[in-house]
Amino acid sequence: MAKQRISYIPIEKMDAQMREEMQRCQREGTPRPESSAVRAHVPAAFWFFANSWRDLFRGGIAEHALKELCRLYVSRSVQCEYCGNQRSVKATSSGAVIEDHVLDLLNFEKSSRFSDKQKAVLSYAEAIVWHLNTDDAFWERLHRHFSEPELVEIGCMIGLTLGQQSWLRLLNIEHHAVLAGTDASMAPGYESVDKLKTTKAATDYWAKSKPSSADTAV
Repeated sequence: MAKQRISYIPIEKMDAQMREEMQRCQREGTPRPESSAVRAHVPAAFWFFANSWRDLFRGGIAEHALKELCRLYVSRSVQCEYCGNQRSVKATSSGAVIEDHVLDLLNFEKSSRFSDKQKAVLSYAEAIVWHLNTDDAFWERLHRHFSEPELVEIGCMIGLTLGQQSWLRLLNIEHHAVLAGTDASMAPGYESVDKLKTTKAATDYWAKSKPSSADTAV
């Protein structure tokens, strides 16, 4: 197992408000406790993410399931295994995001699994993640499906998760290490330490293949 690069702050060293948020992470995920325990080294960083993620991702005006697709698109693109092995309980419980969708994320334009609206929002994520040039047709497509406030919220959420996932993938943190014992927001096959190890050892484990956007694939 790769060496962890930044330690977890012990729960007992956190103040009451931070412990309450950590317990919410344990119950609900999004985020899971480990990433929050790393951010807890700097309380401002802890609350910056906790509050922004609550307002832009779990809450907000745009459809949550669409934002979850974008979050997972980022995971597959930057190969953040910690983030990519989670699922939003709010999205999956509604039946809006299923594992077949996740498998097709990096090939969303050619996939029959996604609606026009889902493809539009994923094209937004793709353009942000891969620094693609955009034209009038790109923006006309987005404006057919989303209001300007929705585009601002989704764009900020994508930028937030892109930055965080790009950082977290470097840290080699792993699930079931902090406040262990729950499977809140874990993807199928990662619900326990044993299941996680088995899934990650499989030859078809998703992070073993090199990602690319449809526009950069050759």
